[in-house]
Amino acid sequence: MPTVIGFLNLEFGNQKMGKKNKPSSPTMAELADRHICYEEAVQCVEAEVDIIDSLFKKLRGRKASKLREDFCATANTSCEWVKRRDTNTAICFDIDQEVLNWSQKNKIEKLSTEQSSRIKLIKENVLDAKNDPVDIVLAMNFSYWVFKERKLMIKYFKKIRDTLVDDGIFFSDAYGGYEAFQELKEKTKNDGFTYIWDQHKYDPITGSAVNYIHFKFKDGSKIKKAFTYEWRVWTLPEILEMLAEAGFKPTVYWEQADEDGEGNGEFLPQTEGEADAGWIAYIVSQK
Repeated sequence: MPTVIGFLNLEFGNQKMGKKNKPSSPTMAELADRHICYEEAVQCVEAEVDIIDSLFKKLRGRKASKLREDFCATANTSCEWVKRRDTNTAICFDIDQEVLNWSQKNKIEKLSTEQSSRIKLIKENVLDAKNDPVDIVLAMNFSYWVFKERKLMIKYFKKIRDTLVDDGIFFSDAYGGYEAFQELKEKTKNDGFTYIWDQHKYDPITGSAVNYIHFKFKDGSKIKKAFTYEWRVWTLPEILEMLAEAGFKPTVYWEQADEDGEGNGEFLPQTEGEADAGWIAYIVSQK
């Protein structure tokens, strides 16, 4: 978000001739960049790339090099990908030109010249996107849930399958648990601000949801509705069935727990999960 300068509060009735009011200092919210806040609050691309890189090598017996990132936003994951190995390339699709411009200025241009030559940002609907076959396709942060109809979701999955090499893998994620169907707010403290996940509206008949991300800062200022998400809350059985219908062999990787019952960041293939209030899982779909 561009820096916003605080407006002058001119109370002419209280002003003396020739005396100027001083502009108020900008708030922390006005000085903040919503994309940076998002990356700090929601993403850990180093861990994400660790997972997809190691799983691909384990499942395919070779290292992946060609990545496609759908709904890429700031392309943060793809930037991490091209930094890992000088053989890695990434092609990134998103329909939002504003965020692609931000990525170009704040992410791509901070890579080395050689690294930036191996990443490409393209403004395109993922349903229409075309590229040479890749080893991996990513659709993370539940972004593919914008496809609310079963027919459309299967169409997307089939297009993904067609863009993969013969031994390619499609990585996605999902969330669930009984809290996923509630209208609630969840607050998480970060360094300098509080991240607020707002499940604002849920329709139990259609499964459609409207969610917001807000940021609140130490000085009390806020960025309200920094990001808006309108999607369908799909269940894992539905997603697995659609992936299978599209020709994939999907497997759920469920997060393991430590001795206190908290998630430990390790994801293993599972056929049964825990009925937690809220969970996040990876779906690894082999061609």
